[in-house]
Amino acid sequence: MSDDPDRHAMKMAKKKAARDKIMATKTDEKGLIIVHTGKGKGKSSAAFGMIFRCIAHDMQCAVVQFIKGGMSTGERDMILSRFSDTCSFHTMGEGFTWETQDRERDTEMAQAAWEKAKELIRDPANKMVLLDEINIALRYDYLDIDEVVQFLAEEKPHMTHVVLTGRNAKDDLIEIADLVTEMELVKHPFRSGIKAQIGVEF
Repeated sequence: MSDDPDRHAMKMAKKKAARDKIMATKTDEKGLIIVHTGKGKGKSSAAFGMIFRCIAHDMQCAVVQFIKGGMSTGERDMILSRFSDTCSFHTMGEGFTWETQDRERDTEMAQAAWEKAKELIRDPANKMVLLDEINIALRYDYLDIDEVVQFLAEEKPHMTHVVLTGRNAKDDLIEIADLVTEMELVKHPFRSGIKAQIGVEF
């Protein structure tokens, strides 16, 4: 490997010129449909990172949690206590479906969450809306995937970002999304007998 500083500078200058040429063609702006899915950890965490980025830029945003119940989490507690004027937070689920064991009730709650989500997305004041764990509700058919896709395609305001999280994202949702990230599970402490811990999972 060469350590010649002049050669390195020349190589980096060529890379920068090529990169600048590509970036010059990227001029459009639009509200994105963003999907975080996969078996790996970090789907909601990454989505909340974007929510906090919006808050930092004083951009109005909102969160709807479809599955997770009202347990205390760092993100929820911080938003409700410090940033509720910028980000509205709606925990609509009552816990994971294996905990509730009541399909009819889970369906009712998911439908109510979807109605709230549509209301928030339609509001042009909201620059980003996070639909946390909606993919779980779609997976279990608590919601109609065709209705969700049609709404996002036809009614989402042009400059509103919508982030959808949860495992097993439906193919139809992936098809209309602008950005899809699949979190891959390589290693997880749960498999070694370590429980969910504050500051990491919640």
